[in-house]
Amino acid sequence: MNSAAPERPITPDPADNGLSRQEASARLEQFGYNRLPAPPVPGVVELFARQFLSPFIYILLIASAVSFALGQTPSGVFILIVLLINAVIGTVQEFSAQKAAAALKQMMKGTAHALRDGQIVTIDVEEIVPGDIVLLSSGDKVPADIQLLSASSLAVDESMLTGESLAVAKNAGTASDDSTPLTERADQCFAGSIITHGRARGRVIATASDTQLGKIAQGVTGKTSAEPPLMIRIRKFTYQVAFGILAAIAALAGLMMLDGGYSIEDMILMTIGLAVSVIPEGLPAALTVALAIGMSRMAKRNVIIRKLVAVEALGSCTLICSDKTGTLTVNELTIRRVMLPDGRQFEVTGEGVAPGGEITGHAGAQVDATGQETLRELCVAGVLANESHLDYSGGEWVSQGDIVDIAFLVMAKKLGMSITDLRTRQEQVALIPYESEKAYSGVVNRIGDQTVIYAKGSPEKMLAMCNRMASKDGSIAIDKSALESQFTELASRGYRIIALAKKTTSPGDHEMADMIFLGMVAMIDPLRHEAFEAIEKCRTGGIEVAMVTGDHPATAKSIAVELGLCDADATVVTGPMLDEASARGQVAADQLIRQARVFARIEPTKKAQIVDSFMRDGHFVAVTGDGVNDAPAMRQAHAGIAMGKRGTDVAKETADLIVTDDNFSSIVAGIEQGRVVYNNIRKVIGLLVATGFSAILLFFLCVLAGLPMPMIAVQLLWLNLVANGFQDVALAFEPKEGGELSVKPRSPHEPVFDKHIIEHVLVVGSWMGLVAFLNFQWTLDQGQSIEDARNLTLMLMVLFGNIHALNSRSEFRSLFRIPLLRNPFLMLAVPLAQLAHIGAMYVPGLSDVLQIQPISLEQWLQLLALAMSLLVVEELHKILIRRRRQ
Repeated sequence: MNSAAPERPITPDPADNGLSRQEASARLEQFGYNRLPAPPVPGVVELFARQFLSPFIYILLIASAVSFALGQTPSGVFILIVLLINAVIGTVQEFSAQKAAAALKQMMKGTAHALRDGQIVTIDVEEIVPGDIVLLSSGDKVPADIQLLSASSLAVDESMLTGESLAVAKNAGTASDDSTPLTERADQCFAGSIITHGRARGRVIATASDTQLGKIAQGVTGKTSAEPPLMIRIRKFTYQVAFGILAAIAALAGLMMLDGGYSIEDMILMTIGLAVSVIPEGLPAALTVALAIGMSRMAKRNVIIRKLVAVEALGSCTLICSDKTGTLTVNELTIRRVMLPDGRQFEVTGEGVAPGGEITGHAGAQVDATGQETLRELCVAGVLANESHLDYSGGEWVSQGDIVDIAFLVMAKKLGMSITDLRTRQEQVALIPYESEKAYSGVVNRIGDQTVIYAKGSPEKMLAMCNRMASKDGSIAIDKSALESQFTELASRGYRIIALAKKTTSPGDHEMADMIFLGMVAMIDPLRHEAFEAIEKCRTGGIEVAMVTGDHPATAKSIAVELGLCDADATVVTGPMLDEASARGQVAADQLIRQARVFARIEPTKKAQIVDSFMRDGHFVAVTGDGVNDAPAMRQAHAGIAMGKRGTDVAKETADLIVTDDNFSSIVAGIEQGRVVYNNIRKVIGLLVATGFSAILLFFLCVLAGLPMPMIAVQLLWLNLVANGFQDVALAFEPKEGGELSVKPRSPHEPVFDKHIIEHVLVVGSWMGLVAFLNFQWTLDQGQSIEDARNLTLMLMVLFGNIHALNSRSEFRSLFRIPLLRNPFLMLAVPLAQLAHIGAMYVPGLSDVLQIQPISLEQWLQLLALAMSLLVVEELHKILIRRRRQ
């Protein structure tokens, strides 16, 4: 990602005629098509094979093979069926979430105008080659990286690449090289950017993967470095359980050998049964369901999940690296304040291209007639020295052109002015388009026998053109020092300042001098109104937020201070500062990054560097963005979040999640649902592991007492997958308990199998195992057969599972304080599990495989009474937990 693409020699060509068709064909064969490579995608077979790479699977495969070897065919077949079901579930899950970054290629689709054999031809973008002479005009998408040969009033929107919210003026007369930052290469245009106005001619210097976009694509299509938090925790949990199983098998075998009363076959069958009982076979299905439910709930909150594990990843994040433009702000330049030369100031409300809002005086006061007239005069200058368009179409306001020009059209609408009337009332004589060298644009109009000149541009340029300024009593001598002070103060707060001037003169006078200074407007890309509350919720939930943008440091800091991300004295880390620190080593760069929360003038590769530093610091990082420039960092992070409305296709295809309404608060809602999902996964794991531990204890107690195996392997599989399986999955539907965002995020190093779950497993599992053992021993003591004892023990374990599933709805709240119908799926799953087991007793063939038979109502009620004792134990345990929490 950080390595530069090798230089490809390009022989000089006549700029007038461009390439010949023969030379173009040769270069197409040499350099290849101008399109970005698609990442390799694993096929269904590969995905299916991956599902068997787990310690659980290895143990179950061994158990199945041994079962077949010992003639226990039903057990062996049942185990293989379980493995197949889990593999199919996992394959479907991964395949449905697997998408290539196909949008990377779409970024470079379309046609372009090029010179071939001295003629202008329209060719597919994919056929553009290095050395081609390309013609660009307003509205075009740049097809490749281009060195400008000539340009006229050229401005380019590079926000998708650099994060800069304003269009960048380009000039063929400047010079830059590979060491020049992207934002300062005024003589180059980059693939994927948009020409907002002007025209240009340039030579292609890079295509496909060698473009700046292509270099970003290499990082996007590469292997993700960050493993999802859930996968990290589940992997650790898997190895913990696998190690526990092996240790338990070894201990059980040792005890049986010491006892001396067990045959080799009995010992093998006992250890197989133990392995099957402990492995949580229902976990993959329950995980998939929990994540799918979270995905569905997030979709209702405008968050679309592209990768299933990202549901929980968002809930695990401890830091959000957010882009500014289009994420925290609306990405539409808006006039916020109007300053007249005599000191009067006006506030402008509303945001974006929708003309909603109004213009008021100080503290919301109404604007008097004089103020209205002066504002209109200023607005006329802004509308007429303007090449943009604003129309109402399809139920929304649609704009085209430079965002500075559009802001003046919106302001005119807020004043109730007709843009069409303004433009038709005066005859345009000459239009002076904006050029970076002049730093202003203007128009020369004719009204009757008079010429009126309007101009707008940088305050410095406008002040140099003016000798008078507007006031309530007409024009007066200009006070440049006062106006410069006013401009400097606003610019330091992150505003972009545009000054306007006017001149009425005789026909034939087009000179931009001796003009009247009309005033200044302060523009800014406004914050999304919901961003404040969302940031506060993050702060309450212990989630830190960092702004990472390609915009100007003053603008970034102004937004960050307003949001409360930093104070007025905080340091904004810029790209050059990061380069300087990186030159001193990774430690210096990390120190600079980790103390900052606002980053400006940051290029794509540096965004990924910032994310990587935070991850090394122990954070689970989520990255939000909408441009191509955000894609590498989104790929690097634990969770990449793209904006759905204004986000580029590359950002969306790179992301794990897409926010459809571009609303930062939707991300916070997604975090809440992510935490709910993880809490439910914990509940499922607690339920499964406690059941497994009870089986371990039951087996050990039986060996110590010299009793035979209390349940055979196929019965244990039935218990885990069917009798308890309904309940495991239904528990994943549990809604939020409340207060998920009022607690700090989990530590990145916290295991899923933590102290609380261990305590729960020991208390609940010990009680179930002990009671089941005593009942098994008592049944044998009553002279019943081993088959009858196993039959009753299996029914008792099913009843224990019913009670335990209900109690697992909360880790600390009493079952009696949770409305039963809040989770109707669980209320249905509990009796269904019981009925499924009872039904299996009466189904020929199935009852033979499971070696079970019907029991009397009296026996069932006695077992139910024993199972209800678990309710008392769990309620007492929860009382202890609540007291500790208090």
